[in-house]
Order: sequence, then C-alpha cells, then structure tokens
Amino acid sequence: MISVFDYVPKDFKLLAIICSILFITIIVNWAVKRAFFRASNLKKVDQTTLGFAQRLVSITIYTVGISAALTHIPELKIIGHSGLAGAGIMTIVAGLASQQILGNIVSGFMIIFFRPFRIGDKITISNIYTGIVEDINLRETVVRDFENNRVIIPNSQVSTQVIINANHTDSRVCKFIDVGIGYSSDVDKAMAIMIEEISQHPFNVDIRTAEQKESGSPIVIVRLTSLGDSSVSLRAWAWAENSGNGYVLQCDSLVNIKRRFEAAGIEIPFPQTTISFSDGASLNAITKQASETSAPQ
Repeated sequence: MISVFDYVPKDFKLLAIICSILFITIIVNWAVKRAFFRASNLKKVDQTTLGFAQRLVSITIYTVGISAALTHIPELKIIGHSGLAGAGIMTIVAGLASQQILGNIVSGFMIIFFRPFRIGDKITISNIYTGIVEDINLRETVVRDFENNRVIIPNSQVSTQVIINANHTDSRVCKFIDVGIGYSSDVDKAMAIMIEEISQHPFNVDIRTAEQKESGSPIVIVRLTSLGDSSVSLRAWAWAENSGNGYVLQCDSLVNIKRRFEAAGIEIPFPQTTISFSDGASLNAITKQASETSAPQ
C-alpha cells in the first residue's frame, strides 16, 4: 500500500526528523529549566547546588539531542567510519587539549560536594580577592568585589587556594577596635567610654551567654593590649551580625570614641618631631639664612 509519505522527498523527511528532534530537545530543556526555577523558590533548597545541577542537566539534554539528530545524517556516519583510523590520536590530542577544562569541571563538582562556600557567601581567596560569591558554574567561580567588579576565577584554582569564608556555619563577625591613649590619660575612663559607645551602636550584637549576663559581664570586652613607646594601646572586641555591619560598626565606633575622648580630655597621641640646635641659633634665623642663600643673584 502506498503511503502519503512515499511522495515526500527523502531530504525533506531527513530535515523534518532532525528539526523534530531539535525541537523536542529545546522543549525538554525549557521544561527542565521551569522545574528548576520552581524548585529555586523553595527556601530549603540550596541555590548553589541547584544552579550547578541545572547547567549540567541542560548540557546533557543538548548533547543527547544533537547526537540523536546527527545519527540520522548518512554523510556524518561515513565520515565517522573513515575517521576511526585516527581516533586514537585524536583522543589523545583532545584529552591533552581539554585537560584544563576537565580539571575545572571536576573542581566545580568538588566545590558543590564539599561546599567550602555557597552563593551569597563573603569569601577571601588567598588574601587577594575578597567579595560575595555570585555564581559557581562548570568552569569558574564568579566573585563580586566591593567595587562592584566581577572577579572570574577558574574552579581548578579556587580548589587549591586558601579560602576565608565569613559565612561558613556562622555569619557573625568580630571586629577589633584599637585605640591608643596617652600615658597621662585615665585608662579606666577610656575603657568605659569605648564600652559605652560600642554597646550603644545598633549593629552591635550581644554574644554573652545567660551565665555571663547574670554575672554582669560587659557587653563589649575591652583590654589593655600593650604599652607602646608613646601610647597605651586599648582593644575592644565588637561583634556584628555580618561583615558588612561589622565594618560600619568599626568605622562609626572610631568616630564616636574620638569625639568622646576629646570631650573627656583623653589624649590620643600622634608622632611629633622636636628640632634642637646645639649652637643656640633660632629656627627663624636659620630659615632666613637659607632663604638668602637660595635667592637668585
């Protein structure tokens, strides 16, 4: 029995099959993206793992779809058979060429599996790059620094570097607030001012336990850390909810402490230079003599 498809040209059939496969591939990928998007709205879902998995699934879908389409093209089958003789060499060349790429992909899997950081964490990599993790994909990790630049680092490099994560298990941060006062200043009064100003800041976090609160431990700990050449060094331990709040807390506290010290007559020493002349000459006389010497004749 003759079918209507027998009157359709062979090339048109082939084109229709390939287009159908590619269309189905696009539809499946769209459906998968929609599913991942809905899952991303759930609060308990890890956004880092979800985004990484979505990219991996999309690549797999397109790879399968394109491969299925190519199997229906006879010319490509012939080319494939004729290239079997050099398949071994091509495999070695491809392996060497993609070694770095594969290393980045494997490192990406390791980052997702062990989770040294997640999207949204504030990290410092090798004391060079500091910022917020924006994305982790198959090849690289994207970090947004505090000047709004995007630092793109290959995963293979990230996995071998020392990483400081400010949000790992506990996002709270402790800021050191160091102030030097003069030897003639009242140390107890200066420490009391520091405790008062820091504890009143809205970003300060009370980390005391119930026992410490009952015993009357201060909200902010201030210690005398050293006796320097020209100043007595005081340090306060100020806690904030995150690194951003901690930075603001540190800056504001320094301003407020300086104002309170000035009002209370507490000296903050600074370097000074004293010039003495052994022959009793005055500074004005020496300056005048130097001016006359350098004046044009």
